[in-house]
Amino acid sequence: MAPLPTTPFSSTSSPTASPSRSLLHSNSREWDVVVQRNVKSSILLLLVVSTVFVFSVVYTSRGFVAAATGEAISQRPLVTAEELADGPTVVAEDNVAAERQSPAAGISLPSANPSAAAVSPPSTAEQTETGDQSKYILYALTVTVSTYTSKFCDDACVHSLTIFSCVGEVGIQVEEKCDMSMGKWVREPKGPVYTNLTCPTLPDLKNCQKYGKDPGHLFWRWQPDGCDLPRFAPERFLDVVRGKRLAFIGDSLARNQMESLLCLLSQAETPVNAYADAFDKFRTWHFPLHDFTLTVTWTEFYAHAVPVVDADGKPTASFDIHLDRLNTNWTTRLPELDYAVISGGNWFFRVNYLWEGGRRVGCVNCRGEAGLTDFGIAYAVRRVVRAALEGIARCRDCKPGLVTFLRTYTPDHFEHGSWFNGGYCNRTRPLEEREVGLGHIGWELRRVQSEEVARVRETMTTGSRRFGVLDVTKAMMLRADGHPGGHYDKRWVRNASDCLHWCMPGPVDMWNEMLLRRLAEISPPPVVR
Repeated sequence: MAPLPTTPFSSTSSPTASPSRSLLHSNSREWDVVVQRNVKSSILLLLVVSTVFVFSVVYTSRGFVAAATGEAISQRPLVTAEELADGPTVVAEDNVAAERQSPAAGISLPSANPSAAAVSPPSTAEQTETGDQSKYILYALTVTVSTYTSKFCDDACVHSLTIFSCVGEVGIQVEEKCDMSMGKWVREPKGPVYTNLTCPTLPDLKNCQKYGKDPGHLFWRWQPDGCDLPRFAPERFLDVVRGKRLAFIGDSLARNQMESLLCLLSQAETPVNAYADAFDKFRTWHFPLHDFTLTVTWTEFYAHAVPVVDADGKPTASFDIHLDRLNTNWTTRLPELDYAVISGGNWFFRVNYLWEGGRRVGCVNCRGEAGLTDFGIAYAVRRVVRAALEGIARCRDCKPGLVTFLRTYTPDHFEHGSWFNGGYCNRTRPLEEREVGLGHIGWELRRVQSEEVARVRETMTTGSRRFGVLDVTKAMMLRADGHPGGHYDKRWVRNASDCLHWCMPGPVDMWNEMLLRRLAEISPPPVVR
């Protein structure tokens, strides 16, 4: 008999293989196939059961829901008071003792979570940790599925497991956060969505290119840390707000934002001028194709305020601000709104007097007038913001689903003077962070505003009304190059420099990019089939 071969041969190719050996090899191969199929089926079943188990745990976990929908106070998606009713910690009732003095000293550049020290619900850390763990569970499951798919699956198996891989990716995406308040300005070669020639409603006072301003300030976009702020899409915005009414409530910077939004939206639909009061402080525009109404409502302080008169009975630049009364110019218009964007702060830098209970109780910037306590700007801003937010939360006639955003304080950039005494703003590019004063009062006003939004969320019974923050303070502190300066129609104001308002197009358009992102998060447009 010939010796057995020392090198392996298959049972079908070996000329010396016996029938019994061939049968043994054949049975072994069939058995391997059966085992492999059983293993694949078992692993697939295990993955299916594991997926169902993970998602049942994740989606019944209050911590995951909070983490998936919550962000830092300045940028988390909007929530109702009921969603935070389980044991929140209230902001210290009055962080006002320190605010009665000038807050300029000792203020550092805020972190990505500006309110961590001020507002700390007991469950926040636990919720965030739970959300992160859930994210990693989903990610691990996705990786496991992908590995199994690539190594063991046939076509049918790949198709089945892809479903679970996609589910895991959706879960991760829900958990992603975008703190739009922190970031930097980066070059944008595309330029703005509109130009001074394509916006039919652009006012001359903001038309900087028409009056010779260098166009360099147009080619920048705000890049948040760790995520992107999408370029403004007029059609998407109009789809989101179809059939709604939105109002900007505040001073001339609220009007600046309304004018910017008009220009942006006019690239998709021409607005109709529906109303203007005699002093041009209240305006209404309508977009008939989308049944969307856009308004601006004037108020310097939210609170009721009247000019202080001099000895001749003429109004001065100062105001008596009644901290316990809201200005009815804007409160009477609230019931018709679906969305409100409130803003302010710059009028508090005047010498103003604070009233409560029908008597003068103090002042702001009064420099120690006899018998009066100077409470400081931050204290006054906190009081009126609190009153405004509480007024909205308690509004009896307002729509149950009213959504309110507070846009944070934005500073001026005057250098070597002010409006009429030689001040100017002739920068040609955004500032570097090191060029922004760490002691700027803007950081303190931003903190106060964010804290008060957190407070109304946590202490007021608001039903389905929601409150959020459009935190633009840092972004705008860096844009000393984005103001008109002396580039405006001098027929309106002579020998002045405007380093407070914003050119259009310009950095102000970013406010509405941020607004669109927040609106789309809470009111996604209907899917057209």
